[in-house]
Amino acid sequence: MTIVLLLFGTTTLVQAFVIPTGSMEDTLLIGDHLLVDKLVYAPPGPISKHLLPYGEIRRGDIIVFRYPIDVRQTFVKRCIGIPGDRIRIENKQLILNGKRVHEPYKYHKTEYFDSYRDNFPSEPNVRLFEPALEMLRNHVVNGEVVVPPDHYFALGDNRDSSLDSRYWGFVPRQNIIGKPLIIYWSYDAPTENLANAFSIEHISDLLGNFFVKTRWRRTFLLVRGYPLE
Repeated sequence: MTIVLLLFGTTTLVQAFVIPTGSMEDTLLIGDHLLVDKLVYAPPGPISKHLLPYGEIRRGDIIVFRYPIDVRQTFVKRCIGIPGDRIRIENKQLILNGKRVHEPYKYHKTEYFDSYRDNFPSEPNVRLFEPALEMLRNHVVNGEVVVPPDHYFALGDNRDSSLDSRYWGFVPRQNIIGKPLIIYWSYDAPTENLANAFSIEHISDLLGNFFVKTRWRRTFLLVRGYPLE
């Protein structure tokens, strides 16, 4: 019975997730292992209504979701825009509903300005996925992207190196799984090892470097959003 309850909890209430890329640096690092709250955004039901109040997705929340281009993949980004919001970026500066936004979590790790990435929306200079092209065709008003109903706009904190809504469009509401609660372990491993946790290379790395490569200061670190107004 205990095993059944444990499995129920880890599949229905929380989910383990590992950060495979640097798109959320320095908030989340490659090798951060997270527990994701799957009920926080769940609509009221026989389980969630007795455990947690139904939570709306807020600007500034860090969200975990199924990648709209390939739902077999799971992404983590920061929710920047909710339905009805107007978004643009001018010279790397986020402007939300006509106001410049202070983003203390954001990092720019390149000095140069990209004509599309850093001045958005604008004429694409790279190949975009079709949902992003549809976003630019049908959801830009007066030079701003307007988030449609039941969709969200997400960006990585590592703003210069993030595959996010600028390149693949909005996040549908039904794709959102939850939000990170805590980093239960952080390990400085190569991305290719994280992709295959049971590979000989990864197991060998763990056996030889567990204490050295574990980022002990990040263990049990709470993951919090930052409210955007």
